[in-house]
Amino acid sequence: MGQNRAPRLQGDAMSERSSAVTLRHFDYIAARTAGEDDFLRRLKDEARAAGIPPIWIAPEQAALMQILLRAARAREVVEVGTLAGYSAICMARALPPDGRVRTIEVSEKHADFAESRIAASDVAERIEVHRGAGADVLPTFAANSADAAFLDADKASYQLYLRECLRIVRPAGLIMADNAFAFGQLFDDAPTDREALAVRAFNDYMATVRELQSIIIPIGDGLWVGVKL
Repeated sequence: MGQNRAPRLQGDAMSERSSAVTLRHFDYIAARTAGEDDFLRRLKDEARAAGIPPIWIAPEQAALMQILLRAARAREVVEVGTLAGYSAICMARALPPDGRVRTIEVSEKHADFAESRIAASDVAERIEVHRGAGADVLPTFAANSADAAFLDADKASYQLYLRECLRIVRPAGLIMADNAFAFGQLFDDAPTDREALAVRAFNDYMATVRELQSIIIPIGDGLWVGVKL
């Protein structure tokens, strides 16, 4: 005889669709994620004092990226957009002792600051800062020479960076791209951020890339995560 089952509640159908995420959910996640250490907090304070734009990934996004890199057993990572070095340091901490982050920065001022902070970090030996435009530096990296890539630079060039990273990252490797939510202006009719429209275009393009299985994860300002097929 079959077992008697309790009637399904109307809310059970919600499991078929993702629940709406609100600011309260983000705060809940952040409160239950390991935060920054003293070094990263000082790095942000020093970056502001040096006139570096206060742009970096949220601690909960850093935690997610570290989990993904560890799960992928990544050793070699390519980053486009160093800025203050915050995300490079976070990613390097998820790599084995012989791991390496090759991070690319077009601004000499930002590269100088990042190198100084990286040198003082606990992962100084795992990070190389490459100076120049991503469009110029990425072609110098060998094919299949990285396990993961992270795009966090000028959004208008994301498609170019993605094409290069699809060459550089090995099969089954990770490709991540930041700011999929266009700095909170993804659905604005008249976005004030000059790169919001470029983000929308990249999101539409990313959804058509057959070399990747990818999804936007609603952490930080939206993080594209893709696995190279």
